[in-house]
Amino acid sequence: MPTISVKRDLLFKALNQSFSEEEFSFLCFDFGLELDDVTSEKQMLIKEQGATVAKDASDDVIYRIEVPANRYDLLCLEGLAIALLVFQNKIQYPNYKAIVPSDQKLMQTLQIKSDTKKIRPYAVAAVLRDITFTSDSYASFIDLQDKLHQNLARRRTLVAIGTHDLDTIQGPFVYDALPPDQIKFKPLNQEKEYDGHGIMELYANHPQLKQYLPIIKDSPVYPVIKDSNGVVLSLPPIINGHHSRITLNTKNVFIEVTATDLHKANIVLDTIVTAFSYHCKNQFTCETCEVISPDGSKRRTPSFQYRKEVINIKKLNKYIGIREEAGKLANLLTRMCLSSKSTGGSDVVVKVPPTRHDILHPVDIYEDAAIAFGYNNISKSIPKTNCFAEQQPLNKLTNDLRQQIAQSGFTEVLTFSLCSREDISSKLRQPFDESSVVIVDNPKTSDFQVVRTTLIPGLLKSVSYNKSAPLPIKVFEISDVVLLDPNEETGAKNVRRLSALYYDKKSGFEIIHGLLDRIMQLLEVPWTREAGYYLEGAEDETFFPKRSARIIYRGKPIGKLGIIHPEVISAFELSMPCSALEIDIEQFL
Repeated sequence: MPTISVKRDLLFKALNQSFSEEEFSFLCFDFGLELDDVTSEKQMLIKEQGATVAKDASDDVIYRIEVPANRYDLLCLEGLAIALLVFQNKIQYPNYKAIVPSDQKLMQTLQIKSDTKKIRPYAVAAVLRDITFTSDSYASFIDLQDKLHQNLARRRTLVAIGTHDLDTIQGPFVYDALPPDQIKFKPLNQEKEYDGHGIMELYANHPQLKQYLPIIKDSPVYPVIKDSNGVVLSLPPIINGHHSRITLNTKNVFIEVTATDLHKANIVLDTIVTAFSYHCKNQFTCETCEVISPDGSKRRTPSFQYRKEVINIKKLNKYIGIREEAGKLANLLTRMCLSSKSTGGSDVVVKVPPTRHDILHPVDIYEDAAIAFGYNNISKSIPKTNCFAEQQPLNKLTNDLRQQIAQSGFTEVLTFSLCSREDISSKLRQPFDESSVVIVDNPKTSDFQVVRTTLIPGLLKSVSYNKSAPLPIKVFEISDVVLLDPNEETGAKNVRRLSALYYDKKSGFEIIHGLLDRIMQLLEVPWTREAGYYLEGAEDETFFPKRSARIIYRGKPIGKLGIIHPEVISAFELSMPCSALEIDIEQFL
């Protein structure tokens, strides 16, 4: 789940109340959040970059709070503070309004050209008037955009946000797609102009922006937003222009959102303007913009649509397992920022605001009612269905084997299911086979690019992290690997495997071979070619030449064992020989 970092003193000021750490933790828990950590900017920098970098950092206490991934309205201090105040019945939830300027000449327009269909076809816009920024609210403004880019916008592939000082530019605005050599402007915080190709070269090694370049780099046209004077506001999804940059003195903000998904674009725009209309002179209002599509159709954004849901209280009570009257349930939902009223009968009418895009179905409203009621306050009850529970055969076999292997002197480890491409390919001296590997689309780090197809890299990493442990090191793991399979409904399948590794001054192949024999003895599998198991010599690049074998069970290969190749050992930063085995234990069910 996303984690937001807010300064404790600023949050308490917004809540008009101070809390002890324990009291605030309980408040978060009651609202369905978690106070994940209490730290400071200095401590965070020391942990990430070292004490030298952190010497001038602030000692202000920072609360790191985990919020649900679909609660975009809670991703900044402004939204969080309002939600907690409403939850405590200290204020009513704001009535957000999208207003039309009284003078039509002040209405900002954004015209979308037809060529944008080639790369990024949608755009929406809004204006925040008479806003007042402080250094803290400005930092929150930037941080919210970054979190939306990383979360909902899928690293800007679906949505890109541009914010501009409206007083430095002149509408109407145009959203177009042009060849890179026809786009020239000064990027944010730069001293000279660049064309589209120059932008790609400029940010090719930029620590943050380089990851976004492939989104448009190979396209014949790049998206661009200009004002009526030809001033470039932004090159989405890469960088804004320096000319229209936001400062602490900015009073009127023009927000443009370009996207490949119009629904996501509307959610992002609603989230930003509702959160930061908090700082406008006319609170909780924003100014609409007129967006003109290539076909000439017009619409105003944002629309700030409120919708009504009629909830049956009997069904709600049944789903949660409580017995509450309609009036009490309406009050519970109102505390969760869902203004509700009882109809006087068996229903509650719920008003869903434009900030709650997570409400997709009545069960989402049931969940909010359960949170407000308090999960700990729901009485425990025995299910009204009769059934007999038993352990899944595969899990029972797994647990039995774990116990026996541990008694054989091996230590169990549990390693990450995700790993890097190199862990399952070049480090093991194997080619990378895309036809069998599940690849993570947006990996957070280079260490988590794919789902593991073998347990051996995890064991080698575990030994590498514990090289100071007394020798010999004997470890094992029984867990799932994931392989692509077009015959499965999901396109992939889990396979339960057992892997063990011996690390010492000698390779210990006989130890690993002995462990295999012990496992087969426990499974009552004889050493025969017909109905049992045997070893068959095989060449595997992961293992030392002439020192590896396939494990054959009832005529079918189910695994391998051998002495690990020296290059593999070096790749995992180890220095002594080791042996390993890996088998598929699902074959024994």
